[in-house]
Amino acid sequence: MSTASVPLPNWINYALLPLINLTLAFLVSGLVVWIIGENPWEALKLMIEGALGSGEGIGFTLFYATSFIFTGLSVAVAYHAGLFNIGSEGQAYLGGLGAALAALALDHYMPWYVTMPFAIMAAALFGAAWAFIPAWLQAKRGSHIVITTIMFNFIGAALMVYLLVNVLIVPGKMAPETRTFLEGGQLPKLDWLIGMFGGTLGPAPFNVSFLIALVMCVLVWVLIWRTKLGFEMRTLGISRSAAAYAGIPYVKIVMITMLISGGLAGMMALNPVLGASARLQVEFVAGAGFVGIAVSLMGRNHPLGIVLAAILFGILYQGGAWLSFDMPNITREMIVVIQGLVILFAGALEFMCRPMIVRIYQTLTKA
Repeated sequence: MSTASVPLPNWINYALLPLINLTLAFLVSGLVVWIIGENPWEALKLMIEGALGSGEGIGFTLFYATSFIFTGLSVAVAYHAGLFNIGSEGQAYLGGLGAALAALALDHYMPWYVTMPFAIMAAALFGAAWAFIPAWLQAKRGSHIVITTIMFNFIGAALMVYLLVNVLIVPGKMAPETRTFLEGGQLPKLDWLIGMFGGTLGPAPFNVSFLIALVMCVLVWVLIWRTKLGFEMRTLGISRSAAAYAGIPYVKIVMITMLISGGLAGMMALNPVLGASARLQVEFVAGAGFVGIAVSLMGRNHPLGIVLAAILFGILYQGGAWLSFDMPNITREMIVVIQGLVILFAGALEFMCRPMIVRIYQTLTKA
């Protein structure tokens, strides 16, 4: 029997194997750091200190993690239905447009807690709308979702540039961005949360969208594992022929799944647009849509795993910035290499150690 088909306990699948893969990634990263003449142990300590050693560092880490949670959930929802949505980047762009329009319309008249629900709905609606055409092409015409979502990433980025340069730009300004939202269009910082643990948030833009992301994690868990729709999605993801035999409508499930996935990606924009910069800018997504793919894979497409993987990438982003400042030999490009190694071992080489673990497990259980 192939080791890939041997069942293992959940604590091995979802805890031990990812931990082994992550350890290997950091060992290889340490080797790279050593080759360029730096101390790997000191580099690791600096990275952890920069990401988790202060309230400000934790704030930046969780700020990055918030964006990755949304895009990771977006990828995971589609993946459970057998769809590989790599269009979260473009869907987040359009979600930012929806959130910004809501804030621009309401910030003069409403407090933030009234504006926020409208911004959430607008971001989700715009993100879902951007996922609609790729979903329809997949469901009705058989066009591969990977190709169409890639195309729509570029179209979404180009559309955002056009709107900011020609439509939404502040008259008389050169910067392609909207006006700064008033207080009624800004999500407040979570300085009180950091303060509960004796830290100070400082300039870190850690904001209420983190709590929204956690709520979405719970809702996605309920959707996937506790509803009829979630069962139909998972059935379709496992076997399209079995789903058809069970009477599960392919077109309907593909459309609904992609709309939910696009909506979650669109909500990512709440974090940088309403929470950090308080305005819509070019390239505010900053690659979070693509990082969400790695986060989803590392988190085994489960909301809890996605939260943990998103925090890990938040540590890499914030700790990497701190590390490149204190160790100039370790440039931002080197940090990207480390991130790539984490993705390689925890994602692409996910089952590299599985045969060995299976043999050890079978030996121990037979003993």
